[in-house]
Amino acid sequence: EVSTDDPETAFCTLANREELNPEEDSINHCLYQFTRNETLTETNKLLCDVCTQRHCGPKNNISEKKYVYTNAKKQMLISLAPPILTLHLKRFQHAGFNLQKVNRHIKFPEVIDLAPFCTAKCKNVAEGNTKVLYSLYGVVEHSGTMRSGHYTAYVKMRAMNNHLSDLVLRGLSQASETEPVKGQWFHISDTHVQPVSVSKVLSSQAYLLFYERLL
Repeated sequence: EVSTDDPETAFCTLANREELNPEEDSINHCLYQFTRNETLTETNKLLCDVCTQRHCGPKNNISEKKYVYTNAKKQMLISLAPPILTLHLKRFQHAGFNLQKVNRHIKFPEVIDLAPFCTAKCKNVAEGNTKVLYSLYGVVEHSGTMRSGHYTAYVKMRAMNNHLSDLVLRGLSQASETEPVKGQWFHISDTHVQPVSVSKVLSSQAYLLFYERLL
């Protein structure tokens, strides 16, 4: 979506991202890098229609136009906070002509705040709110290599979340919870299911993360 917001507020977020200081090899660091402000210069300059019109005039033949490119800033931010947040980690890298799996552990929390990554005018966040909280309820883990392996899952069994239903069905957001949704975690591998601790879940090598919105 292309916006024409005031340049002074176009790159503002709900919470000050500069105070975040995310830890390396963490989900917050991944999100911080993904939503960082980028400067487009040289071969990455942006084609500016307004600048082109000013330079060539509106009546010039389109074939005679000299398109004008200009330096610009780009930033990807969340404009609509979803009821369910799914984070997909890129667990491969190029090694020459081959793909190699990335096995290092990425830290992720039980409760994550998306406010530093949301635009200041996030559409479904009440005015004055400076937090957009999500609680972890599912993790998919992959073991093995790029050629073969096995997928398992960690899932939290918890009571029905009426607030989440309101978010999904009616887009309402009036929750006040700031703690993780209570429940028992289970590890699922094919037909084998066993209860596990939160620490076991948080130490897993996450490939997919599933969060539900709290606030």
